[in-house]
Amino acid sequence: MQRVIALRPDVVLIVGDVFHSVRPMNAAIIEAFVQLQTLRLALPETEVVIVAGNHDRPRATETGSILELFRRIDDYVYVVAAGHNEFPLKLHDVWVRVVPDLPAGAPPLDFEPNPRHAYNIVALHGEVEGMLPPNLAYPDRPTRPIPIDVIGAERWNYVALGHYHVHKKMAPNMYYCGSLEYLPPNMWSEMHEERATGVPGKGFIEYDLDAGTHRFHPIAGARRLADLAPINARGLTAADVDAAIRERIASCEGGIDDRVVRLVLREIPRHVVRELDHRALREYKRRALHFHLDARKPDSVRLTLTPAGGRRATLREMVETYLSRRPIDADVDRAALVTLGLEYLDAADAASEQAVGPVAGAVADGPR
Repeated sequence: MQRVIALRPDVVLIVGDVFHSVRPMNAAIIEAFVQLQTLRLALPETEVVIVAGNHDRPRATETGSILELFRRIDDYVYVVAAGHNEFPLKLHDVWVRVVPDLPAGAPPLDFEPNPRHAYNIVALHGEVEGMLPPNLAYPDRPTRPIPIDVIGAERWNYVALGHYHVHKKMAPNMYYCGSLEYLPPNMWSEMHEERATGVPGKGFIEYDLDAGTHRFHPIAGARRLADLAPINARGLTAADVDAAIRERIASCEGGIDDRVVRLVLREIPRHVVRELDHRALREYKRRALHFHLDARKPDSVRLTLTPAGGRRATLREMVETYLSRRPIDADVDRAALVTLGLEYLDAADAASEQAVGPVAGAVADGPR
């Protein structure tokens, strides 16, 4: 907020999800109110537009939105918590088309600028077509994203978008600002996309309506994250995995102390997880703000019960297939394991035949 005050903008757009829940903690409400009031006192000519996001909007129509509280600051804080709206600002020659998070099944939107005003802007919280990378899923998605051509960015001076947590350009004058902090649904994927697209983390946008120029201002988050390089534990002993974990911790740039840390262990059986050095893991958890050891067991082995030719697999074939694919420790000879398993199976069959052979005829017509 102090960075925004230093820039002295004419208009501040907060495009949804001021809070992470419909019923935030009192401390969060007070902090948000104080910060917005500080902004208005420092910049009396700056107007503030607040749009409700999917986290701000109550699901029940009779439940009011906490965002309505901010109207009490003064007449130059505009809040749209339910239903889309459009209006002129009082202090500047700006027409604003505001679209908060809308429930599923809401009627189609229209986006028409007002030619009687010098500037026309859109403040929208929701998914615009093309928001997500092709390989990324996102929860709480609408039935249908809003097509970009419906908004018609070329007809507006600026289109401010909220909902997606990564800063992203959708058109020359249309941007997702991104969240100000790493948050669910998947903060780790946010980090990966930021790195892939060259976004320097979290921040806010400064946009010049006259020049049509955009600038992203990075800010340091309250929490520092560290996503350590994953470990593939297939075939490793618990001691091997412990050594690999120590190496990842030691090589973490800046250390793990007071940070949110994730380390993924792939292909690790549950019995190996139980044998890890849990005293060392407790020490990592003590040092970090939060240490998450994400242990992922091997994919389940699916046995083919109908081999080529359509016949049913024999028990011997099933055992051989399972032992050939089952994750094992590195020091185990797989071929010897398969051979030993089949020998045990043959011995069990032989013992079974000897036990039931003499009485098989006697019970042929009765229950078995």
